[in-house]
Amino acid sequence: MFLLVNALLSFRLDKLYVIMTVNVLGVLMIVQLAYLLGLAVVYAYRGNKDAAIFSTGFAIFAVISLSELVLYFTSADSFHLFWWKWGVVAFILSLIIILGRGFARNYEQALAYSRELEQFNNTAQRSEKMEIISELAASVAHEVRNPLQVTRGFLQILGERSGRKEKEYLDMAVQELDRASLIITDFLTFAKPGLEEVDVFELSGELRHVAGILVPLANLQGGTIELKLQEGLYVLGSPAKFKQAFINLIKNSVESLHEEGLITVSAWKSGQHIIISVKDNGEGMKPSELSRLGEPYYSNKTKGTGLGLMVTFRIVEAMNGTIHFHSKKGQGTEVIVKLPADHSK
Repeated sequence: MFLLVNALLSFRLDKLYVIMTVNVLGVLMIVQLAYLLGLAVVYAYRGNKDAAIFSTGFAIFAVISLSELVLYFTSADSFHLFWWKWGVVAFILSLIIILGRGFARNYEQALAYSRELEQFNNTAQRSEKMEIISELAASVAHEVRNPLQVTRGFLQILGERSGRKEKEYLDMAVQELDRASLIITDFLTFAKPGLEEVDVFELSGELRHVAGILVPLANLQGGTIELKLQEGLYVLGSPAKFKQAFINLIKNSVESLHEEGLITVSAWKSGQHIIISVKDNGEGMKPSELSRLGEPYYSNKTKGTGLGLMVTFRIVEAMNGTIHFHSKKGQGTEVIVKLPADHSK
């Protein structure tokens, strides 16, 4: 605008034009660059690496430009502005570095999202498979249980009318039917782990009850069960299902014991959760066995069906808890169950 006015007046305002475009504008540029340099340093101090890189590039540009402007105004001879171009190059390089870091971060985020998506798909597929297995298990269990009960009744009647030898065989048959009935119960619990009788209960007493049931079995294996239970630990759930889950866990520990075996059952409160540990010094498991725990019908026992542990997983899940296994071959196993604490009592 000022250039246009000067031209219209036949360049009679050249001196004023030089003052306005060189002196005044130069001083304003010095003040502006100094202010922006100060801001860059402050944001670099507060910010992340990108801010530091940007501030470094801009600081190089600002220092060079300020130095040249100062030299331009203080030099007695004519001074040609030249070095500011290298400042611009440094500033552009800092922007390129920031852009490259942004691309790298986006690539890492894309990889992380891809891994999360894969994990989500695996979880969804597993949930779908478990749902199908659950429906099949419930259907089979309901259809098979009634004939078994009828057969058991007939065998008991025949046992009352048979000789001692025949009665012995019939008693064995009844025992096998009872075992099959227990497996069917596990099927049903696995298929429908819902906690029908939900209540707030103190779990230390339930764990003592479970330990009392399994102490004779542990003694037969040459082992003992030690309890380290904090009092006043309340959770929300079904006491019966809770006991079923921990009977399965402690029974597995008992079956892994050798002579002088020890099972330690501990329970304590940690923040908003109750932590329960079942630790044994039994034979332990290999990493390949650990990774398959909880899979449908997987068991590392010769006569195991894997249903007991599957039921335990489902019960803990229904109580909004988590379960983790830590084990080394030959050094024992520890199971950590984490349940939400109830604060209503």
